[in-house]
Amino acid sequence: MNAREKILIKTSWISVIGNAILSLLKIIIGIVSGSLAVVGDGIDSATDVITSIVILYTSRIINRPPDMKYVFGYEKAETIATKVLSFVIFFAGIEMFISTAKNLIYSESRALPSFFAVYVTLFSIFGKLFLSAYQYKQGKKTDSSMLIANAQNMRMDIFISIGVLSGLFFTFILRAPWLDSVTGLLISIYIIKTSISMFIETNVALMDGIKDTSIYKQIIHAVEQVPGAMNPHRIRSRQLGNLYVIGLDIEVDGNLPLHKAHDIAQAVEENIKKNIDNIYDIIVHVEPAGIEQTKEKFGIDKNNLPEP
Repeated sequence: MNAREKILIKTSWISVIGNAILSLLKIIIGIVSGSLAVVGDGIDSATDVITSIVILYTSRIINRPPDMKYVFGYEKAETIATKVLSFVIFFAGIEMFISTAKNLIYSESRALPSFFAVYVTLFSIFGKLFLSAYQYKQGKKTDSSMLIANAQNMRMDIFISIGVLSGLFFTFILRAPWLDSVTGLLISIYIIKTSISMFIETNVALMDGIKDTSIYKQIIHAVEQVPGAMNPHRIRSRQLGNLYVIGLDIEVDGNLPLHKAHDIAQAVEENIKKNIDNIYDIIVHVEPAGIEQTKEKFGIDKNNLPEP
């Protein structure tokens, strides 16, 4: 087990335990105190437990070496896991939306929530602040998009808890228990929206696309810095997790010896790696300058650079 994998696993375990404690506290005290908003916040924290378990399991898979079946390795397991996770979060949000909507439509006289709901929400805010900061720090340290994304997700959870706290405040001030249900309904909508965004975002990697299309300009610039390398074209890039797989064609003087053309291609590869982080693999195809180009339906060159 390498150092990066150890950090991923340790950080995931801390997240699992921390979120499990917060989730149980909020759900139990939310039920006891009669606050649907706090219960909803607890359900949202429960999805963070599932997220951390998925990260924990996925961190073991993505570190497996390539084999005969998966010659590019297992990095895309991260994207597949996120896709599955989006469904779990979506159905949790739908379940909460239905239960809170029923409570509002078929309203019965309800007592005001207990003030214990305020204490557990305050505790949750400080707990999430710690977990989010720790996840982000470890994510930066290991260059893990999973941990950084999870830290950002927890950051949003802090705003959910602040929303719950505000809802409780107005519930007590205005003595209107239905406001607590409205807050719970808004939280459920946010959870559903988050799951849909997560689902859509993973489509890019699964369809062999990239999120940051400015990488093509960086590739062209890196090629142009290499003496003897000309006309970078048919540039393709796709992502494996947070790593890039790049393929491109370049032109060189057709009278050069084969080993010289190879040296130029090698220099292009090294310069791209120097200018762009997180490179998994680069394939450089060399063509003699001036050869008639076959029109391809895929790939990027200077004439069809994507809009920023």
